[in-house]
Amino acid sequence: MEKIIEIKNITKEFRVPDRHEGLKGSIRDLFSRSFHTVRAVDDISMDIAPGEIVGYLGPNGAGKSTTIKMMTGVLEPSSGEILVNGCVPYKNRTRNAQNIGVVFGQRSQLWWALPLIESFRLLKDIYMIPDKQYDDMLSLYRTLVDIDPLLHKPVRQMSLGQRTLSDILAAFLHDPKIVFLDEPTIGLDVSMKSKIRTLIAELNRQKNTTVILTTHDMGDVDALCQRIVIIDHGKMLYDNDIEHLKKFFGAYRTLKIRIKGSLSEQAELIKAQLPECSVTADDDWISILINEDRQSVVSVLSQLQTSYDIRDMQLEEISSEEVIKRIYDGGVTGS
Repeated sequence: MEKIIEIKNITKEFRVPDRHEGLKGSIRDLFSRSFHTVRAVDDISMDIAPGEIVGYLGPNGAGKSTTIKMMTGVLEPSSGEILVNGCVPYKNRTRNAQNIGVVFGQRSQLWWALPLIESFRLLKDIYMIPDKQYDDMLSLYRTLVDIDPLLHKPVRQMSLGQRTLSDILAAFLHDPKIVFLDEPTIGLDVSMKSKIRTLIAELNRQKNTTVILTTHDMGDVDALCQRIVIIDHGKMLYDNDIEHLKKFFGAYRTLKIRIKGSLSEQAELIKAQLPECSVTADDDWISILINEDRQSVVSVLSQLQTSYDIRDMQLEEISSEEVIKRIYDGGVTGS
């Protein structure tokens, strides 16, 4: 398999000062400083092929951003090897930067007071983009999204969704081989999320750009990612496609019911009655996650019907979000 990113047993450790509480502790820290080592990334290996969209997932503090910073050349690994498009990122930061695009959450790479088109022209000069390539990219953007109303609008006057959309367009402008997207849809409404997902998918398809996506929004994962990598406490837990993961949890079904009375109160009663099931409630449904290797949906439903007046019900396969949650909770290790 051709590889655009190769990571072999990378580890990243940080030396963190020990801090003591109170005034005496603060004075002690001034004159005598001790340290401990934190391993943010712990022996991670993976290969990524050109054109893949990879969801890089994990809870806050799992080591995702640290890994991304090593791939972009901002950080040097403590040990292990990393190659991005044939070069070592931290040794060849300029060359690496020419071949990657980056969108980090709400940190805009655009010039705040300038119209979007001026930011694009500055990026054109920075990346030395040929005129034809620049014009072709703008033409492509016009076919994918309605950017003309934004081109002459100062970035500071844009909504969050418009800024995020513009940042993603800026990241793809120099036709990089790899784009890193860190929480690109955070804080956006449903309509704008859909537009951005469609834009990313089309740019990936038409330009064969490799995309590394970190997100907590499973809608992004389901809409975009062919493959997911999950880490927690710096260690890799899973590296495969989402469908493989769902099959691993194939015995799980979610029974959703509506019953008379307060759903949250009734959910607590059901939780006590069904200790082997995960029971949650929202404004519309009580959701009961059932492992059919232990008990069937029919038996659970029979138990509930003897105690509750069930007005409506639905049966669903386990969602991607629930699968990821169970992995974080220790439901599976390895691939």
